[in-house]
Amino acid sequence: MGETLPTGGATFIDALFSEQKELIGFLQQQGQLSYSQSVEVFLSKTLLLSCASYFESRITNAISDYTKRVSNADEALSSLVRTKAIERQYHTYFQWREGNRSANPFFAMFGSALKDSAKQELKNAELSQASAAFLELGDLRNLLVHENFASYPLEKTADEIYQLYGLALRFVIYIENKLNPMPVAASPGGS
Repeated sequence: MGETLPTGGATFIDALFSEQKELIGFLQQQGQLSYSQSVEVFLSKTLLLSCASYFESRITNAISDYTKRVSNADEALSSLVRTKAIERQYHTYFQWREGNRSANPFFAMFGSALKDSAKQELKNAELSQASAAFLELGDLRNLLVHENFASYPLEKTADEIYQLYGLALRFVIYIENKLNPMPVAASPGGS
């Protein structure tokens, strides 16, 4: 795991952040400082929820793809996994709370070989940092949603949330690749 983890192309999260930062800049240029501060607070919260929702979608899709791949697209098994292991279960995949954050429960769902492999790979500093950012965003999302969205005092700025998102995306890509590795292409000339 010595290579730099890719982040992929721009996502709708990138577009949301950029557009809202432009709006904040415009409001500041117009001398509307209180409006720009209100938009900044709102952006932090909506960006956090958007990131968490985006990651949930990507990870649950990766599980669904994994199921199809290992079952040779068996419809009955795919349906069973979707209804009993994916729908409304995402919150149970990870230990989110500060002081006890861990991705181990997620990897353990796929058996000891995958869990042990991921545990070793998560010793890589860059991947560990990406995992920590992912779990922090998930924890903050849970606090925001369960502690009254409108009045919750989110202490992270939009810039800090976006920075965590960039790190966490690397962990999500790692999960996708771990569950559904890309086939290695045969080298030209055969062998």
